[in-house]
Amino acid sequence: MSPLPPLVEPGPELTRAELERYARHLTLPGIGPLGQRRLGNARVLVVGAGGLGAPALQYLAAAGVGTLGIVDDDVVAVSNLQRQVVHRTADVGRPKTDSAAEAVTALNPLVRVRTHPCRLSADNALQILSQYDLVLDGADNFATRYVVSDAAALTGIPCVWGSILRFEGQVSVFWAGHGPTYRDLYPEAPPDGEAPSCAEGGVFGMLPATVGAVMVTEAVKLITGTGEPLLGRVLLHDALAMTWREMRLTPDPDAAPVTAVAEPEAVRPPPGGGAAPAETVGAAELARLLERRARGEAAFVLVDVREDWERQLLAIPGAVPVPLQQLLDRGPDALPPEARGADLVLHCKAGARSAKALAALRPFYAGREERIRHLEGGVLSWAEQVEPDRPRY
Repeated sequence: MSPLPPLVEPGPELTRAELERYARHLTLPGIGPLGQRRLGNARVLVVGAGGLGAPALQYLAAAGVGTLGIVDDDVVAVSNLQRQVVHRTADVGRPKTDSAAEAVTALNPLVRVRTHPCRLSADNALQILSQYDLVLDGADNFATRYVVSDAAALTGIPCVWGSILRFEGQVSVFWAGHGPTYRDLYPEAPPDGEAPSCAEGGVFGMLPATVGAVMVTEAVKLITGTGEPLLGRVLLHDALAMTWREMRLTPDPDAAPVTAVAEPEAVRPPPGGGAAPAETVGAAELARLLERRARGEAAFVLVDVREDWERQLLAIPGAVPVPLQQLLDRGPDALPPEARGADLVLHCKAGARSAKALAALRPFYAGREERIRHLEGGVLSWAEQVEPDRPRY
């Protein structure tokens, strides 16, 4: 038995089609016909139709969750297909909400799908989450995670949270009034550039399936009142070592109550820990600087700190390649002769690695810090704002 009552009241008696489709659930203690009716009456919102949302949506639909909501403002890219298995090659360029909804309906036409093709924000989160009994947070950025947490706290619904990066994953259940929330785990967002995104750090293609399946398991347990939920526990998974360990988490008794949905502002890194806003240059500004350099009106060196294979996919013309690790190991000595002591603009894929490179080189520019900057948003920002026809990765 679960220490919590079932989250959802049972729906109507199962039809013959439902009895046949969900037969393997009906013999399970704790699920059975009553639990399946609860699943059929449940409304679950999945935030993000990406790495975690892809397997989560498929298993929620297969399990017979009656209403599935999908919120995402992105479109399918080729680089998504390595792990976001709800999408297909033919879906490239389509909104992820449309692609995912189509796949869910094809898998189980008995499920009702609602799409929210937008970015979840402080302005719309309460209106969207209030339509659901439970939310699965598969967001890929800290700002959205805080929005989900605050909106879930204010609407009183549980949040099943998952996170993945490289070869590691985390899962927990947050529920204000019953246990800790995301803000108890992360009271503040980390400084910009300190925590790499999946785009910067990479993600093992199979990892989202592992973590996403655990998230669905927790959702089904909450809906049916079966088993012990991960409330007050954070499950930590290392795919390389193939280990699972558990960390206990309790609510912070001194934390201020949530009274509104708030998106955290970007946190400026501590001295030496990253790039400050004044040390960034936008993609459009960089394009103008490159034009001026071509006319002999500006002098600077554009340094690409990514790996060779990345430059083969997308590169800014005129950039000098110097991988980040070389800069971290050797400092200015890793730069070509023409770049040593010159004005620099550093760039990477999305901005995190170039911020680290800037921090490593900053001590060598003491008193003239304005001569070294990095590209905000990296080549992804360049491709979006300057060369929209270029491929992303």
